[in-house]
Amino acid sequence: MATELHNLSEYDPTKVPSGKGKKIGIVYAEWNSDITYALRDGAIATLISNGVKREEITIKSVPGSFELIYGASQMVKSNKYDSIIAIGCVIRGDTPHFDYICEGVTAGLSKLNVEYNTPVIFGLITTNNLQQAQERSGGRLGNKGDECAVTALHMMSQEW
Repeated sequence: MATELHNLSEYDPTKVPSGKGKKIGIVYAEWNSDITYALRDGAIATLISNGVKREEITIKSVPGSFELIYGASQMVKSNKYDSIIAIGCVIRGDTPHFDYICEGVTAGLSKLNVEYNTPVIFGLITTNNLQQAQERSGGRLGNKGDECAVTALHMMSQEW
């Protein structure tokens, strides 16, 4: 669903599985930190409000969004977490760098989801400008971090 039609922070708490007893890894990119810190903080607050204890959330940072692949991979391979949330922000510029980073991160995180039994939640926002990123990190369209936390809670509750 297009973000314009659905606020990222709106969810029915009665339909969200409890995170009680779950361990979550969050890896976030330092690049575009005004945005990624807000996304990270939104994810943490939503996890806690849905039963995850703060001490059960491990937070690691990486320099940029491309490094999310490595960070998430290390968390998955550690077998310490019930789910991993990868958070980053890439804003389109004047060169094709945006396309390469977005495609690379998407492929890398997708591969982790296929090869391992720990869900890796895609929290990379890809926008055309800073305003769009701000709108999706706590602005008028909500916070993608909230949505990622809810997604993690749902994915961990599934019996596969």
